[in-house]
Amino acid sequence: MQIIDLEPAYYQTYFNCLEDWSDEMKEAGGHKACWYDKYKEKGLRVKLALNEIKQAVGMIQYLPIEHSVVDGHELYFILCIWVHGHKEGVGNAQGQGIGEQLLTAAEHDAASRGAKGMAAWGLWLPFWMKASWFKKHGYKKADRDSISLLVWKPFSEDAAQPSWVRPKKSVPTRSGKVVVTAFINGWCPSQNVIFERAKRACSTFGDKVLFDIIDTSEKENFLEWGISDGLFIDGKKVFSGPPPSYEKLVKTVAKKVKSLR
Repeated sequence: MQIIDLEPAYYQTYFNCLEDWSDEMKEAGGHKACWYDKYKEKGLRVKLALNEIKQAVGMIQYLPIEHSVVDGHELYFILCIWVHGHKEGVGNAQGQGIGEQLLTAAEHDAASRGAKGMAAWGLWLPFWMKASWFKKHGYKKADRDSISLLVWKPFSEDAAQPSWVRPKKSVPTRSGKVVVTAFINGWCPSQNVIFERAKRACSTFGDKVLFDIIDTSEKENFLEWGISDGLFIDGKKVFSGPPPSYEKLVKTVAKKVKSLR
């Protein structure tokens, strides 16, 4: 297994989170490519794990925490780490220690760039990005928000513990309209899929539905709301894991439109 920094030859694979074969990923649009172009200038780092025939089977992306959706200083923050786990495409590469190799490489890289520690997010439920996996690799709890844990590993004694940025205000509604508010950061294709499906669903209802976009890749927008990615219909958050289908979103919005006076 070889760990490399992201190279242009692997850009499209990276933008699709190693799932070039996935029709769902094709729905995500070009948001991640745009986000990458913006954040590579802010210290974004990406490493890939390549198999023996140079296929990307794992990835980790991390950046200075000051440019992330977490409150912290002089740390790097892991947005995600993923080892391909499907039969399609390059096949299931999990269970071979690739994730640990990626994490170790990222930690060494961050430390060499002067970071005082590494932070990451994880779920305390046994799903994707499990917090327990990070804890096995020396990370400890820093903060919790619902099912999401913020974990971190200090590299020096003077490292400061990070914390979540929490929602700061309610998502507004509007009389006589169904308001669909979409917060989009761009880094996660799954969230980008939700955005694109919601936009397409709302377009079928004409002026009865207001589709409000809040671009949280702009840090001031994120800090104003304290929300990175999310979809709200008349102020109520839509569950996003796994991404709701286009048909389900149409049905949900249609119900709201029907109730308009």
